Amino acid sequence: MTMPNRNRLLVEERRRDIRDILEATERVTVEDLATRYSVSTVTVRGDLDALAGMGALVRSHGGAIKRNDPRLDYPLEFKQTVHQAEKARIGEAAARLIQPHQIVILDSGTTTAEIARCLKNSKVRPVTVITNALNIAMELTNTSDISLVMLGGIVRPMSYSLVGPQAEQTLRSLSADHLFLGVDGMDREIGITTPDILEAQLNALMIQVARQVTAVADASKLGKRSLSVIGKATSIHRLITDRNADEGMVGWLRSCGVEVLAV
Repeated sequence: MTMPNRNRLLVEERRRDIRDILEATERVTVEDLATRYSVSTVTVRGDLDALAGMGALVRSHGGAIKRNDPRLDYPLEFKQTVHQAEKARIGEAAARLIQPHQIVILDSGTTTAEIARCLKNSKVRPVTVITNALNIAMELTNTSDISLVMLGGIVRPMSYSLVGPQAEQTLRSLSADHLFLGVDGMDREIGITTPDILEAQLNALMIQVARQVTAVADASKLGKRSLSVIGKATSIHRLITDRNADEGMVGWLRSCGVEVLAV
């Protein structure tokens, strides 16, 4: 009888153990795991990449977190460490769509923050930016020929965003040429989603007041569901995602008339 390879067993045991640790702690780092198992950081990164590919966890810069609970949100500082390269490429592609003299809504989020940085460094002027995100407002404040409109409301510390009736009331009196919408999930059946109910309500109103809607989401968001529904996936005109996007989801969106850019 052929005996199983011992090294193979050790790898599988270590990865099972990593999953157990994540269940208990919700977050792990490469350095801690390397010390725990007396292996190299390269080996640990391989373990985490493999587990991420299986959908068992979410990779971040320097470690991983437990697979997202649709009811939970994560701090902006942490989200900035996840899929950094993909978000940067998406941000650059989105910023190239902005034209001089346009009125643009930038939703809260780490990918839309990349759009703001790219817009700031571009020569596209003048532009008016409407946002409910404190970090985006700080990024664009005092930038020559960028007029900034900040929505009021209740501050969400997790995302540095403003939501609620005050934000909605202000937004109803405005109109925009283009909305760039950051989403936490996009599913064929239930549509575009985000963890926060008030954020979802404001996002739905953003879609109503904008002539053109571009969703920005890395591939990990496609096929995923979060708690609060913003609208149907077909309520957007365009999706900018990365090259790892699920081909089935991309094909379905295109068949529904949604333009998809994978960068």
